[in-house]
Amino acid sequence: MATIESYDTAAGKRWRVRYRTPDRRQTDKRGFTSKRLAQDFAATVEVEKMRGEYVPPKLGRITLGELGPNWLQRKESTLKPSAYRSLETSWRVHVEPRWGDRRLTDVDLDAVESWIASMVRAGSGATVVIRAYGVLAGILDSAVKARRLAKNPARGVENLPRKGRKAVRVYLSHEQVAQLAAAAGQHRALVLVLAYCGLRWGEAIGLRVRHLDLLRGRLTVVDNAVQVDNVVHVGTPKSHEQRSVPVPAFLVTVLARQCEGKGLDDLVFPGPNGAYLRRSVSSTGWFTRAVSKAGVPRLTPHDLRHTAASLAVSAGANVKALQRMLGHASAAMTLDVYADLFDDDLEAVGTALDRAASAAGVGKLWAVE
Repeated sequence: MATIESYDTAAGKRWRVRYRTPDRRQTDKRGFTSKRLAQDFAATVEVEKMRGEYVPPKLGRITLGELGPNWLQRKESTLKPSAYRSLETSWRVHVEPRWGDRRLTDVDLDAVESWIASMVRAGSGATVVIRAYGVLAGILDSAVKARRLAKNPARGVENLPRKGRKAVRVYLSHEQVAQLAAAAGQHRALVLVLAYCGLRWGEAIGLRVRHLDLLRGRLTVVDNAVQVDNVVHVGTPKSHEQRSVPVPAFLVTVLARQCEGKGLDDLVFPGPNGAYLRRSVSSTGWFTRAVSKAGVPRLTPHDLRHTAASLAVSAGANVKALQRMLGHASAAMTLDVYADLFDDDLEAVGTALDRAASAAGVGKLWAVE
């Protein structure tokens, strides 16, 4: 059991708590300004020891600035380059300047909520604030796992901003896709693949000739070439899994012409000198010029992935087929992202049920009553 004793200082009487750690080592904590505070601490230590939650105070004296880089290094080994870059930027711009010199034991919930409020007042968007909070909370979660903290003091905040509704998506019609593809000139085939196969930009420019099986009308998404800070990183698709995507018959012919004279390992949509095609500069690039020339609604290459989903649903594709085509982790995710595309399905269900009920005579029975 812990023992409590008083001692005198220039500032007055203070109390010291002597106790044993779970490994039976003698230690103490001093500086309590009242015997009651010392007793509360002693009782807390005994409860933590019984629950297996005791954390030596010295382990919490390390700063977040010392833990942050190691946490980021571990994340870098598991995240895609673009996702890691977002975390690294958030740490460097928002988390480290505020928390870098703070010891773990000096972090409390009130301070975290005040920090969140200050970012919101400064005009940071919800995504930026939520990501920054996630970095801080993640580092503290790691400290809990390493038994430097008994619990995460950042968990339980109540003032995180909510993300607003995303802007209304742009869905092109078949005619508009044809106009945009024609206006894209040498990039016509790429526009059609984005609009009808639903590939992400990095998946499309990472396609190689050997990934195409035009006899079966299929292409296989194997690589994802993501541009981060003007450097192209080639890895697996976002889902970390390869997937087979159907190719419409008219597009088979287009792709066959696109691959003429290429070897199996050549890129289907290469940039200069056969390298990976870089993203079109938003204001002056070929895609923006093609959009303007075609007279279609303003959109980005990624928006063509939404068009592919819309055209597939209009053609009768069910949610499971659409999930496989787009490479979503689950059909639930597909429904969440494209719920608006299935609104007509609800009306169709009502119509079908009414038709079936009428055919069975149920509708007439209810009408009589």
